[in-house]
Amino acid sequence: MMRTIMATLAAGLAVAFSAMTVQAAAPGFDPRTLKEIAGPPNEVMVLGTPHLSGWPEDFDARALGPLIDRLAAWKPQSIAVESLSGLQCDALRRYPKRWTESVDSYCVDTAPAQAATGLDVPAANAAAEKLLAAWPAQPVPTDRRRLAALFLAAGEQGSALVQWLRLAPGERHAGEGLDTALVARLEMLRTRRNETYLIAAPLAARLGLERLEPMDDHSADRPYRNAGEEKGAGAALMKAWDNPATARREAADAALQSGIRTGAGVLALYRDYNAPGQAQIIYGSDFGAALKEPSPERFGRGYAGYWEVRNLRMAANIRDVFAAAPGQRMLVIVGASHKFYLQAYLDMMHDVRLVDTDAILH
Repeated sequence: MMRTIMATLAAGLAVAFSAMTVQAAAPGFDPRTLKEIAGPPNEVMVLGTPHLSGWPEDFDARALGPLIDRLAAWKPQSIAVESLSGLQCDALRRYPKRWTESVDSYCVDTAPAQAATGLDVPAANAAAEKLLAAWPAQPVPTDRRRLAALFLAAGEQGSALVQWLRLAPGERHAGEGLDTALVARLEMLRTRRNETYLIAAPLAARLGLERLEPMDDHSADRPYRNAGEEKGAGAALMKAWDNPATARREAADAALQSGIRTGAGVLALYRDYNAPGQAQIIYGSDFGAALKEPSPERFGRGYAGYWEVRNLRMAANIRDVFAAAPGQRMLVIVGASHKFYLQAYLDMMHDVRLVDTDAILH
Protein backbone atom coordinates (compact mmCIF):
# COMPACT_ATOMS: atom_id res chain seq x y z
CA MET A 1 0.00 0.00 0.00
CA MET A 2 2.77 2.39 1.00
CA ARG A 3 4.61 1.57 -2.24
CA THR A 4 1.51 2.42 -4.28
CA ILE A 5 1.08 5.72 -2.45
CA MET A 6 4.72 6.63 -3.00
CA ALA A 7 4.53 5.74 -6.68
CA THR A 8 1.42 7.85 -7.09
CA LEU A 9 3.06 10.73 -5.25
CA ALA A 10 6.19 10.46 -7.40
CA ALA A 11 4.12 10.48 -10.56
CA GLY A 12 2.24 13.52 -9.35
CA LEU A 13 5.43 15.35 -8.51
CA ALA A 14 6.86 14.51 -11.92
CA VAL A 15 3.83 16.06 -13.60
CA ALA A 16 4.05 19.10 -11.35
CA PHE A 17 7.75 19.59 -11.98
CA SER A 18 7.15 19.15 -15.70
CA ALA A 19 4.53 21.90 -15.61
CA MET A 20 6.86 24.10 -13.59
CA THR A 21 9.64 23.57 -16.11
CA VAL A 22 7.41 24.62 -18.99
CA GLN A 23 6.28 27.69 -17.08
CA ALA A 24 9.87 28.62 -16.14
CA ALA A 25 10.89 28.42 -19.82
CA ALA A 26 8.78 31.45 -20.72
CA PRO A 27 11.09 34.43 -21.36
CA GLY A 28 9.37 36.79 -18.95
CA PHE A 29 10.97 39.75 -20.71
CA ASP A 30 10.04 41.35 -24.02
CA PRO A 31 12.51 43.98 -25.30
CA ARG A 32 10.00 45.05 -27.95
CA THR A 33 7.91 46.72 -25.27
CA LEU A 34 10.85 48.69 -23.83
CA LYS A 35 11.75 51.34 -26.38
CA GLU A 36 11.94 54.55 -24.38
CA ILE A 37 15.07 56.44 -25.38
CA ALA A 38 16.63 59.89 -25.24
CA GLY A 39 16.98 61.64 -28.58
CA PRO A 40 15.98 60.62 -32.10
CA PRO A 41 15.33 56.93 -32.74
CA ASN A 42 17.25 54.58 -34.95
CA GLU A 43 15.04 53.89 -37.96
CA VAL A 44 15.64 50.95 -40.28
CA MET A 45 13.88 50.00 -43.48
CA VAL A 46 14.63 46.51 -44.78
CA LEU A 47 14.25 46.19 -48.55
CA GLY A 48 13.97 42.61 -49.76
CA THR A 49 15.50 42.15 -53.20
CA PRO A 50 16.12 39.42 -55.74
CA HIS A 51 19.79 38.84 -56.45
CA LEU A 52 20.35 40.76 -59.66
CA SER A 53 23.13 38.38 -60.69
CA GLY A 54 20.32 36.06 -61.81
CA TRP A 55 18.75 38.68 -64.10
CA PRO A 56 19.38 38.62 -67.88
CA GLU A 57 22.81 39.74 -69.05
CA ASP A 58 21.22 42.43 -71.20
CA PHE A 59 19.20 43.90 -68.33
CA ASP A 60 19.23 47.70 -68.58
CA ALA A 61 20.09 49.16 -65.18
CA ARG A 62 18.17 52.31 -66.06
CA ALA A 63 15.00 50.36 -65.23
CA LEU A 64 16.10 50.57 -61.58
CA GLY A 65 15.78 54.37 -61.72
CA PRO A 66 12.24 54.68 -60.28
CA LEU A 67 13.13 52.34 -57.42
CA ILE A 68 16.28 54.30 -56.59
CA ASP A 69 14.29 57.55 -56.78
CA ARG A 70 11.86 56.30 -54.15
CA LEU A 71 14.62 55.07 -51.87
CA ALA A 72 16.45 58.38 -52.21
CA ALA A 73 13.29 60.27 -51.22
CA TRP A 74 13.40 58.54 -47.82
CA LYS A 75 16.92 60.00 -47.33
CA PRO A 76 18.70 57.17 -45.50
CA GLN A 77 21.86 58.23 -43.67
CA SER A 78 23.51 54.83 -44.02
CA ILE A 79 23.01 51.86 -46.34
CA ALA A 80 23.74 48.30 -45.28
CA VAL A 81 24.26 45.59 -47.89
CA GLU A 82 24.44 41.81 -48.05
CA SER A 83 28.20 41.64 -48.40
CA LEU A 84 30.90 40.24 -46.15
CA SER A 85 33.22 42.79 -44.64
CA GLY A 86 36.85 42.59 -45.62
CA LEU A 87 37.70 41.96 -41.98
CA GLN A 88 35.40 38.93 -41.76
CA CYS A 89 36.88 37.54 -44.96
CA ASP A 90 40.35 38.05 -43.48
CA ALA A 91 39.27 36.09 -40.40
CA LEU A 92 37.67 33.28 -42.43
CA ARG A 93 40.85 32.88 -44.47
CA ARG A 94 42.71 31.99 -41.29
CA TYR A 95 40.77 28.71 -40.90
CA PRO A 96 40.63 27.18 -44.39
CA LYS A 97 39.58 23.74 -43.10
CA ARG A 98 36.13 25.15 -42.39
CA TRP A 99 35.74 28.23 -44.58
CA THR A 100 37.62 27.69 -47.87
CA GLU A 101 34.36 27.35 -49.83
CA SER A 102 32.87 30.42 -48.13
CA VAL A 103 35.95 32.50 -48.95
CA ASP A 104 35.93 31.33 -52.56
CA SER A 105 32.22 32.16 -52.89
CA TYR A 106 31.88 35.43 -50.99
CA CYS A 107 35.28 37.10 -50.57
CA VAL A 108 37.14 39.21 -53.09
CA ASP A 109 40.83 38.70 -53.78
CA THR A 110 42.52 41.75 -52.28
CA ALA A 111 46.02 40.83 -53.46
CA PRO A 112 46.02 43.27 -56.44
CA ALA A 113 44.96 46.16 -54.17
CA GLN A 114 47.50 45.15 -51.55
CA ALA A 115 50.21 45.20 -54.21
CA ALA A 116 49.12 48.67 -55.33
CA THR A 117 48.79 50.19 -51.85
CA GLY A 118 51.24 48.14 -49.81
CA LEU A 119 48.50 47.42 -47.23
CA ASP A 120 46.90 44.17 -46.18
CA VAL A 121 43.22 43.99 -45.18
CA PRO A 122 43.55 45.02 -41.50
CA ALA A 123 46.03 47.80 -42.28
CA ALA A 124 43.87 49.12 -45.12
CA ASN A 125 40.77 49.14 -42.92
CA ALA A 126 42.67 51.09 -40.26
CA ALA A 127 43.98 53.54 -42.86
CA ALA A 128 40.51 54.09 -44.33
CA GLU A 129 39.00 54.73 -40.89
CA LYS A 130 41.79 57.18 -40.08
CA LEU A 131 41.27 59.01 -43.36
CA LEU A 132 37.50 59.24 -42.82
CA ALA A 133 37.99 60.52 -39.27
CA ALA A 134 39.75 63.57 -40.72
CA TRP A 135 37.65 63.73 -43.88
CA PRO A 136 37.37 67.29 -45.22
CA ALA A 137 34.02 68.97 -45.76
CA GLN A 138 34.95 69.41 -49.42
CA PRO A 139 37.14 66.47 -50.45
CA VAL A 140 39.10 66.83 -53.66
CA PRO A 141 39.46 64.12 -56.30
CA THR A 142 42.81 62.97 -54.91
CA ASP A 143 41.09 62.29 -51.57
CA ARG A 144 38.44 60.14 -53.21
CA ARG A 145 40.88 58.17 -55.34
CA ARG A 146 43.01 57.50 -52.26
CA LEU A 147 39.99 56.35 -50.25
CA ALA A 148 38.76 54.16 -53.11
CA ALA A 149 42.18 52.45 -53.22
CA LEU A 150 42.11 51.90 -49.46
CA PHE A 151 38.60 50.44 -49.59
CA LEU A 152 39.66 48.00 -52.31
CA ALA A 153 42.64 46.89 -50.23
CA ALA A 154 40.33 46.61 -47.22
CA GLY A 155 38.04 44.23 -49.09
CA GLU A 156 35.22 46.82 -49.26
CA GLN A 157 34.40 46.93 -52.95
CA GLY A 158 30.97 48.50 -52.49
CA SER A 159 32.41 51.44 -50.59
CA ALA A 160 35.21 51.81 -53.13
CA LEU A 161 32.58 52.09 -55.85
CA VAL A 162 30.75 54.80 -53.88
CA GLN A 163 33.93 56.89 -53.94
CA TRP A 164 34.43 56.16 -57.63
CA LEU A 165 30.89 57.26 -58.47
CA ARG A 166 31.32 60.46 -56.46
CA LEU A 167 34.17 61.46 -58.76
CA ALA A 168 33.41 63.42 -61.90
CA PRO A 169 33.87 61.11 -64.93
CA GLY A 170 37.03 62.96 -65.94
CA GLU A 171 38.56 62.28 -62.52
CA ARG A 172 38.04 58.51 -62.70
CA HIS A 173 41.60 57.55 -63.51
CA ALA A 174 44.65 55.98 -61.91
CA GLY A 175 46.51 57.71 -59.10
CA GLU A 176 46.75 57.87 -55.30
CA GLY A 177 47.06 54.09 -55.00
CA LEU A 178 44.75 53.18 -57.87
CA ASP A 179 46.67 51.51 -60.68
CA THR A 180 45.23 50.58 -64.07
CA ALA A 181 44.11 47.15 -62.85
CA LEU A 182 42.15 48.65 -59.94
CA VAL A 183 40.61 51.28 -62.21
CA ALA A 184 39.47 48.49 -64.53
CA ARG A 185 37.95 46.66 -61.58
CA LEU A 186 36.00 49.73 -60.46
CA GLU A 187 34.71 50.25 -63.99
CA MET A 188 33.63 46.61 -64.09
CA LEU A 189 31.82 46.95 -60.75
CA ARG A 190 29.99 50.01 -62.03
CA THR A 191 27.92 47.83 -64.39
CA ARG A 192 27.99 44.48 -62.58
CA ARG A 193 24.56 42.88 -62.09
CA ASN A 194 24.48 42.99 -58.33
CA GLU A 195 22.20 44.97 -56.03
CA THR A 196 25.18 46.37 -54.12
CA TYR A 197 26.67 47.89 -57.27
CA LEU A 198 23.54 48.81 -59.25
CA ILE A 199 21.31 50.03 -56.38
CA ALA A 200 23.18 50.64 -53.11
CA ALA A 201 26.33 52.33 -54.42
CA PRO A 202 24.58 54.71 -56.87
CA LEU A 203 22.05 55.58 -54.15
CA ALA A 204 24.82 56.27 -51.62
CA ALA A 205 26.66 58.46 -54.11
CA ARG A 206 23.49 60.41 -54.87
CA LEU A 207 22.82 60.96 -51.17
CA GLY A 208 26.37 62.15 -50.47
CA LEU A 209 27.33 59.15 -48.34
CA GLU A 210 30.95 58.05 -48.21
CA ARG A 211 30.57 54.29 -47.79
CA LEU A 212 28.31 51.26 -47.52
CA GLU A 213 27.94 49.08 -44.43
CA PRO A 214 28.63 45.37 -45.14
CA MET A 215 26.43 43.36 -42.80
CA ASP A 216 26.38 39.82 -44.18
CA ASP A 217 27.87 37.00 -42.13
CA HIS A 218 29.04 33.54 -43.16
CA SER A 219 30.78 32.49 -39.98
CA ALA A 220 28.02 29.88 -39.45
CA ASP A 221 29.00 28.10 -42.68
CA ARG A 222 30.45 24.64 -42.20
CA PRO A 223 31.29 21.98 -44.82
CA TYR A 224 29.68 18.56 -44.81
CA ARG A 225 31.88 15.86 -43.35
CA ASN A 226 31.99 13.80 -46.53
CA ALA A 227 30.50 13.49 -50.01
CA GLY A 228 27.85 11.05 -48.83
CA GLU A 229 26.56 13.43 -46.21
CA GLU A 230 26.49 16.28 -48.70
CA LYS A 231 24.57 14.18 -51.20
CA GLY A 232 22.09 13.04 -48.54
CA ALA A 233 21.48 16.56 -47.29
CA GLY A 234 20.99 17.85 -50.81
CA ALA A 235 18.46 15.15 -51.62
CA ALA A 236 16.55 15.68 -48.37
CA LEU A 237 16.34 19.44 -48.80
CA MET A 238 15.37 19.28 -52.47
CA LYS A 239 12.54 16.92 -51.55
CA ALA A 240 11.40 19.26 -48.76
CA TRP A 241 11.44 22.27 -51.08
CA ASP A 242 9.30 20.48 -53.67
CA ASN A 243 6.00 21.70 -52.26
CA PRO A 244 2.96 23.79 -53.26
CA ALA A 245 4.31 26.97 -51.65
CA THR A 246 7.46 26.72 -53.76
CA ALA A 247 5.41 26.17 -56.91
CA ARG A 248 3.31 29.28 -56.16
CA ARG A 249 6.42 31.29 -55.40
CA GLU A 250 8.16 30.27 -58.62
CA ALA A 251 5.09 30.99 -60.74
CA ALA A 252 4.65 34.44 -59.22
CA ASP A 253 8.34 35.22 -59.67
CA ALA A 254 8.30 34.16 -63.32
CA ALA A 255 5.40 36.52 -63.99
CA LEU A 256 7.16 39.40 -62.23
CA GLN A 257 10.46 38.74 -63.99
CA SER A 258 8.77 39.22 -67.34
CA GLY A 259 8.27 42.90 -66.52
CA ILE A 260 11.73 43.96 -65.36
CA ARG A 261 12.60 45.70 -68.62
CA THR A 262 10.71 48.78 -67.40
CA GLY A 263 10.82 50.89 -64.27
CA ALA A 264 7.15 50.11 -63.60
CA GLY A 265 7.85 46.40 -63.84
CA VAL A 266 10.81 46.63 -61.46
CA LEU A 267 8.67 48.50 -58.94
CA ALA A 268 5.92 45.89 -59.24
CA LEU A 269 8.44 43.16 -58.47
CA TYR A 270 9.82 44.95 -55.41
CA ARG A 271 6.32 45.67 -54.10
CA ASP A 272 5.50 41.98 -54.34
CA TYR A 273 8.78 40.83 -52.77
CA ASN A 274 8.25 43.16 -49.80
CA ALA A 275 4.54 42.56 -49.24
CA PRO A 276 3.81 41.24 -45.70
CA GLY A 277 2.18 38.09 -47.08
CA GLN A 278 5.50 37.00 -48.55
CA ALA A 279 6.82 36.09 -45.10
CA GLN A 280 4.58 33.04 -44.72
CA ILE A 281 5.04 32.00 -48.37
CA ILE A 282 8.83 32.05 -47.99
CA TYR A 283 8.66 30.16 -44.70
CA GLY A 284 6.30 27.51 -46.05
CA SER A 285 8.34 27.06 -49.19
CA ASP A 286 11.77 26.94 -47.59
CA PHE A 287 12.56 26.94 -43.87
CA GLY A 288 9.29 25.58 -42.52
CA ALA A 289 9.44 22.73 -45.01
CA ALA A 290 13.05 22.01 -44.06
CA LEU A 291 12.24 21.85 -40.35
CA LYS A 292 9.70 19.10 -41.00
CA GLU A 293 11.71 16.94 -43.40
CA PRO A 294 12.07 13.46 -41.82
CA SER A 295 15.66 12.39 -42.56
CA PRO A 296 17.26 10.51 -39.62
CA GLU A 297 20.19 12.94 -39.77
CA ARG A 298 17.78 15.90 -39.39
CA PHE A 299 19.39 17.70 -42.29
CA GLY A 300 16.57 20.20 -42.53
CA ARG A 301 16.86 21.27 -38.93
CA GLY A 302 20.59 21.76 -39.36
CA TYR A 303 19.94 23.95 -42.40
CA ALA A 304 17.31 26.01 -40.56
CA GLY A 305 19.69 26.40 -37.64
CA TYR A 306 22.38 27.76 -39.93
CA TRP A 307 19.84 30.16 -41.44
CA GLU A 308 18.75 31.50 -38.06
CA VAL A 309 22.33 31.96 -36.85
CA ARG A 310 23.28 33.78 -40.03
CA ASN A 311 20.33 36.16 -39.75
CA LEU A 312 20.96 36.79 -36.05
CA ARG A 313 24.56 37.75 -36.82
CA MET A 314 23.44 39.95 -39.69
CA ALA A 315 21.00 41.69 -37.34
CA ALA A 316 23.81 42.15 -34.83
CA ASN A 317 26.00 43.74 -37.51
CA ILE A 318 23.21 46.18 -38.34
CA ARG A 319 22.70 46.98 -34.66
CA ASP A 320 26.43 47.59 -34.31
CA VAL A 321 26.25 50.41 -36.86
CA PHE A 322 23.49 52.08 -34.85
CA ALA A 323 25.44 51.67 -31.62
CA ALA A 324 28.39 53.55 -33.09
CA ALA A 325 26.22 56.46 -34.25
CA PRO A 326 22.78 56.47 -32.58
CA GLY A 327 19.84 58.33 -34.04
CA GLN A 328 20.23 57.55 -37.73
CA ARG A 329 18.06 56.33 -40.56
CA MET A 330 19.33 53.16 -42.26
CA LEU A 331 18.31 51.33 -45.41
CA VAL A 332 19.15 47.62 -45.46
CA ILE A 333 19.19 45.98 -48.90
CA VAL A 334 19.10 42.21 -48.53
CA GLY A 335 17.93 39.06 -50.29
CA ALA A 336 14.18 38.74 -49.90
CA SER A 337 14.35 35.52 -47.87
CA HIS A 338 16.29 37.42 -45.19
CA LYS A 339 13.94 40.42 -44.98
CA PHE A 340 11.31 39.15 -42.56
CA TYR A 341 13.81 37.39 -40.29
CA LEU A 342 15.84 40.58 -40.01
CA GLN A 343 12.74 42.64 -39.30
CA ALA A 344 11.69 40.25 -36.54
CA TYR A 345 15.12 40.18 -34.92
CA LEU A 346 15.71 43.93 -35.23
CA ASP A 347 12.31 44.67 -33.72
CA MET A 348 13.45 42.86 -30.55
CA MET A 349 16.05 45.57 -29.95
CA HIS A 350 15.32 48.52 -27.68
CA ASP A 351 16.76 51.23 -29.90
CA VAL A 352 15.46 50.18 -33.32
CA ARG A 353 12.26 51.29 -35.06
CA LEU A 354 11.13 49.49 -38.20
CA VAL A 355 9.95 51.50 -41.19
CA ASP A 356 7.56 49.82 -43.62
CA THR A 357 8.63 49.73 -47.26
CA ASP A 358 5.02 49.98 -48.43
CA ALA A 359 4.76 53.77 -48.35
CA ILE A 360 8.10 54.12 -50.16
CA LEU A 361 7.44 51.62 -52.95
CA HIS A 362 3.90 52.75 -53.81
